[in-house]
Amino acid sequence: QEQLVESGGGSVQPGGSLRLSCVAAGIPFSGAAFQWYRQAPGKEREHVDTIYSNHTLTEYSDSAKRRFTISRDNHKNTVYRQMTNLNPEDTAVYYCHRMSHRTWGEGTGLLVSS
Repeated sequence: QEQLVESGGGSVQPGGSLRLSCVAAGIPFSGAAFQWYRQAPGKEREHVDTIYSNHTLTEYSDSAKRRFTISRDNHKNTVYRQMTNLNPEDTAVYYCHRMSHRTWGEGTGLLVSS
């Protein structure tokens, strides 16, 4: 059974940084592409970034560029999301998703507030 478990969320002040993790199980990890989505309060879930099996090929949404970095460690079956210069508009639940599959994590929450 495929499973994704996110962690690393929490509460940070504006301008702060945070790293999210997504651990995969039951997935042929090295050949899979993964995505981060987020859902802010009262808004629809939106795609933020994608990392393909080739580590060097990533895609970022406009909101993620310059502030967020997605990476992966195939030895640890883990996808990371480093976020910097956070602002209150980044407050959301962040979800990990296996691209082109129905596998989603349950999400990890981020609150950016002073």
